Amino acid sequence: MASQGQQFPPQQQGSQPGKEHAMDPRPEALTQNYKAANKLQGKVALVTGGDSGIGRAVCLCFALEGATVAFTFLKGQEDKDAAETLQALRDIKSRTGARDPMALPADLGYEENCRKVVEEVANAYGGRIDVLVNNAAEQYERPCITNVTEEDLDRVFRTNIFSYFLVSKYAVKHMKEGGSIINTSSINAYKGNKTLLDYTATKGAIVAFTRALALQLVEKGIRVNGVAPGPIWTPLIPASFPKEKVEQFGSEVPMKRAGQPSEVAPSYVFLASDQDSSYMSGQFLHVNGGVVVNG
Repeated sequence: MASQGQQFPPQQQGSQPGKEHAMDPRPEALTQNYKAANKLQGKVALVTGGDSGIGRAVCLCFALEGATVAFTFLKGQEDKDAAETLQALRDIKSRTGARDPMALPADLGYEENCRKVVEEVANAYGGRIDVLVNNAAEQYERPCITNVTEEDLDRVFRTNIFSYFLVSKYAVKHMKEGGSIINTSSINAYKGNKTLLDYTATKGAIVAFTRALALQLVEKGIRVNGVAPGPIWTPLIPASFPKEKVEQFGSEVPMKRAGQPSEVAPSYVFLASDQDSSYMSGQFLHVNGGVVVNG
């Protein structure tokens, strides 16, 4: 865990998706003192964008809790990070007795890819998906609305909200009572961000989508919730911002530091666990370093 006032070495990756293996320091996916309690024993979980950052931390926590985990990544761009995550999942699986994990290459901005991913996971694990985490995302600085193109909007909205809608569309066909869908939004959906215009718009759409889908699926016994992280040290940061912003990343929140993926992932465990959050649906958890937001 970082200390108050932490500064990161200046760095910039210059392209997306960001790469976790190239970051300095590397994000912390798991805390050394994480105590698993079999909260997801026997469950099958699909995590989009699970190769790095928050997605990787969620995959590892889920696996420690006994879940069988499948995750998506972008082939040719995130292969090394995906391989690291897959090996870590295999190491955990050898201790928990879960089934073999899966890493699925896919651009989830397109419906057919979403369908194929869900069907491949369901077919591999007995036709069921118990937990879906929609987490894949990309962001770009947009200082002025007049410079945002239709192509820009199409790309960001496809990744950040179309994929959430479409993966959920196919996943619910394989979910039974007790299932859980967890969507990753952002603090920006609640407070705005003047330089992340289209990204912030998609994160607001995720909040509304989560609330609406929760109402639609409640009669089926499927809960839909979300997490709205604040500044978290993930590959999105050096891939999105210039060096000087990276150096000061997270200093604006009351805790005066960025969070680590390991500090966010337990929120997903809580929401995935039907013994811990059985009376929650349509809600968001705010893991943001102390910023007070109103829903």
